[in-house]
Amino acid sequence: MSNTIPWQERPAGSTDVMWRYSENPIINRYDIPTSNSIFNSAVVPFKDGFAGVFRCDNKAVQMNIFAGFSKDGIHWKINHEPIEMKAGNTDFLHSEYKYDPRVTFIEDRYWVTWCNGHHGPTIGIAYTFDFQEFFMCENAFLPFNRNGVLFPEKINGKYAMLSRPSDNGHTPFGDIYISYSPDMKYWGEHRCVMKVSPFVDSAWQCTKIGAGAVPIKTSEGWLMFYHGVINTCNGFRYSMGAALLDLENPSVVKYRTKPYLLAPATLYETTGDVPNVVFPCAALHSLEEDKVAVYYGAADTVVGVAFGRISEIIKFTKENSL
Repeated sequence: MSNTIPWQERPAGSTDVMWRYSENPIINRYDIPTSNSIFNSAVVPFKDGFAGVFRCDNKAVQMNIFAGFSKDGIHWKINHEPIEMKAGNTDFLHSEYKYDPRVTFIEDRYWVTWCNGHHGPTIGIAYTFDFQEFFMCENAFLPFNRNGVLFPEKINGKYAMLSRPSDNGHTPFGDIYISYSPDMKYWGEHRCVMKVSPFVDSAWQCTKIGAGAVPIKTSEGWLMFYHGVINTCNGFRYSMGAALLDLENPSVVKYRTKPYLLAPATLYETTGDVPNVVFPCAALHSLEEDKVAVYYGAADTVVGVAFGRISEIIKFTKENSL
């Protein structure tokens, strides 16, 4: 990508594979007039800067998605009104709520996926060319499902999406699956990609896992940042790991991190509407510069960003794999 991604060098003395931006959170809970919280949001390069789709829960705690723009990927202007959908490959625009969006560019347009309310959570899909008009498509799956993440290009001629089949509640379980579509309307060929780990092997991801940022294509495989959850005596705790999936058959996991890359530690991650949450939803990257900036929701309240060297993350994932 040609846009200069946000970046900050590793702090002196740090040996962490990934490190937080020193000015986190970059988006605060009250950054638009109606918001109770802004978190679990996704950004992409757009024109001479960046655009994004943001989860903004209002003060009635209604969940919806809003477009936003930035010149540098750090300072954001988020629209004060939620996205209004127009008909895409369907005229069925019903939605009880929208949350946890992801965004990726494929071929000639930007695709948005999110958790869409239709008799329970499922995966909504829309596309946009300009982040002004959004065109809604058919829901991808039956309820209940969350964490729909598209690959940034077709695989073997088909669109591919990761998701986590779930239940209608807070989901005390969950594995990552992949599905394929010829046309972004009909989805099938569902395959299991990755299951939770045994507690004794890697407890931070023993309860449920879900795809996070849009996978990054590297020579070593698809680099996927994902969240893992442990159910502790204090409730769920969400952390971030990485996996490498086979380029031709992404249902094959080549490596996945046994230790986490990032876990709740700072005040804005441990304290908020839902404490102890690091939830990745987007990654801006430059393979040429060996850089990645991962955007994550913190404590279901604000947005933070963490940085890393792609080569170091891949090396860490391969050397510390389950």
